[in-house]
Amino acid sequence: MELSLATRAVGEHTVLEVGGEVDVYTAPRLRERLLELIDGGARHVVVDLGRVDFLDSTGLGVLVGALKRLRAAGGSFALVCDKEPLLKIFRITALDQVFPLHPSVDAAIAAGSTGAGA
Repeated sequence: MELSLATRAVGEHTVLEVGGEVDVYTAPRLRERLLELIDGGARHVVVDLGRVDFLDSTGLGVLVGALKRLRAAGGSFALVCDKEPLLKIFRITALDQVFPLHPSVDAAIAAGSTGAGA
């Protein structure tokens, strides 16, 4: 399956909507897009995984790299995920303790605007 990426601004947040499969083949495109956003000045990034059907360890590594980069720049990074199979991956890897996970973009932005989740 193909990877789809769409970006939109919501206030001071940049929302990256991801769809399809994030795996060893498609993760480099996700990494490239996240780096473009961060290098372009985005400091509050929300990645919406609502349309992601599959996420492997390569995709997780890309997300961890973006989180580290944004934190180093004084920014915030949050994930939107409400699919149980994906949430299970975050729990098994203990990355649910690393990433701020939210059920919706609105919830992620609300948490980010109060200073939480970064």
